[in-house]
Amino acid sequence: MSNVLFVCVANSGRSVMAERLFRQAAGGRHKARSAGSDPGPAVHPQVLEALGEVGSDASDHRPRRLDEEAIGWADVIVATCDDACPVIPGKRYVGWELPDPKPLPLEQVREIRVKIEQLVRQLVEELDRETAAA
Repeated sequence: MSNVLFVCVANSGRSVMAERLFRQAAGGRHKARSAGSDPGPAVHPQVLEALGEVGSDASDHRPRRLDEEAIGWADVIVATCDDACPVIPGKRYVGWELPDPKPLPLEQVREIRVKIEQLVRQLVEELDRETAAA
């Protein structure tokens, strides 16, 4: 089992989608959390709607600050944003560089969700192979 931490700046969009979609895809075989370097006040409404469309309710999510406890917990850290994302040395680090959904209409947020679903599936498959090989 791997612990995966999804990070972005506000922990209100990309990292939330990635965390929730990862949990669905992993089915309990791996754990996920998310955090941000400068957490926003709440999850973006269009992100909640886009997740709800695929059966994932993130209405209980409260943006969290990226801290030492979260970093220490993680086996894998996935940066879901561009150059603004924090880099954590000494950890297995994956960069996805996804656009910020905050200013975007629902249709474009859905496109980001689809991309995250693809990336999450690939990551879960990779982690499953590593677990099986261990």
